[in-house]
Amino acid sequence: MQVQKNDFVEIEFTGKANGNIFDTTNKEEAKQIGLEADVKPMIISVGNQMLIKGLDEALESKETGKKYSIHLTPEQAFGKRIPSLVKTMPIRIFHEQKLNPQAGMAFQLDNYLVKILSVSGGRVIADFNNPLAGKEIDYDFTITRKIEDEKEKINALQDYFFKERFEFEIKDKKIIFKNEKTKKNLEELKQKFKEITGFEFEVEESSKLEEKIEKKEEKKEEEKAGGKITEKKQEKKQKEKTQKQ
Repeated sequence: MQVQKNDFVEIEFTGKANGNIFDTTNKEEAKQIGLEADVKPMIISVGNQMLIKGLDEALESKETGKKYSIHLTPEQAFGKRIPSLVKTMPIRIFHEQKLNPQAGMAFQLDNYLVKILSVSGGRVIADFNNPLAGKEIDYDFTITRKIEDEKEKINALQDYFFKERFEFEIKDKKIIFKNEKTKKNLEELKQKFKEITGFEFEVEESSKLEEKIEKKEEKKEEEKAGGKITEKKQEKKQKEKTQKQ
């Protein structure tokens, strides 16, 4: 089964730079490089920048279950090194972030992975380039399966773009989220999500959610009371109707 753009697939891969593993979905290989996180195959949508450019492009027209290897230039992988991203900065900027920079250290700063090249007096030379920038990269990968289940697809988008999962339902070619926390992110992403999945995306209004919750609670009470609540409601409606007449 060949893979096409916008298909959702599960992929296993190992990335190497100069023969050294820097990323993998294989648990045993992850232990070799000290990755302690929950390592497992990724589910992504092909051609939608959920992987680096060269690997993403390589997935199209490939078949599930087959092993592939590719070699990527810096332009296809993590880009060329940019000299202007090596900066001299006052040490106080790091101290304000409660960081004590020393040569060789690497850490996150303003959404960048920063490597400290040198510290001299009150000045720090820091490299804001991706550590893999300028390097040629090799990937071994296998597309283990194509995802057909719509809920699994939506959860894959949530994992990648939201970094957490929210409850949703699929109704009339719409994906309806049940939590208003998704509203801000969804405004920026719903057109992209529609292009990928073919579904409209929206967040259910809180008033409708409250109404549904009330109905569920009423139903539970009715079941506990053996239908007596329903009888009382019917009597009340009949009484109101009689009074109007």
